[in-house]
Amino acid sequence: MHLHRRDSDGRGCGAGTGKRQQFTAAKGLGAFRLVSNLPAPNLKNPIHLLAFGFGSGCAPVAPGTFGTLMAVLLYLPLSRLPLMSYLLVLAVVILSGIWLCGRAAADLKEHDHPGIVWDEFAGFFVTMIAAPSGWAWIVAGFLLFRLFDIWKPWPIRVLDRRVSGGFGIMVDDLLAGV
Repeated sequence: MHLHRRDSDGRGCGAGTGKRQQFTAAKGLGAFRLVSNLPAPNLKNPIHLLAFGFGSGCAPVAPGTFGTLMAVLLYLPLSRLPLMSYLLVLAVVILSGIWLCGRAAADLKEHDHPGIVWDEFAGFFVTMIAAPSGWAWIVAGFLLFRLFDIWKPWPIRVLDRRVSGGFGIMVDDLLAGV
């Protein structure tokens, strides 16, 4: 099943500048059509490019999962860093993410746009802090992070609803990563 995302001008995710997106199924899937009234990012804008995970947040379905898959790719070289260096990179990702996510959300006038996946990067990196090396642990970290990010057990759900801005976008994923 191939889904094609196009902005109202037909150029694809990020091609427009804040235009509404429409998701349509490829030929042969008949009536299946997912329409989103969310504003499209402009991936030529470096803030949007980063907040939308280098485009991974533009996936037509499950953008958080695709964002986390991108985080896995970014994690691979980071996993070779000494712990203190890894924690320093993580601090930069978190602090810059608060600003990036808040700014992108404000630009798009959408508090927690599902395509903003920088918070998934940070949350997954938190999950992997103490993980042993190896693909089995990466897969386990991916699955557990996605489970807690989607499920949002207490107190994650409460904070997700009550805290706004860039910190609000980031905090639920950071807690899901713990």
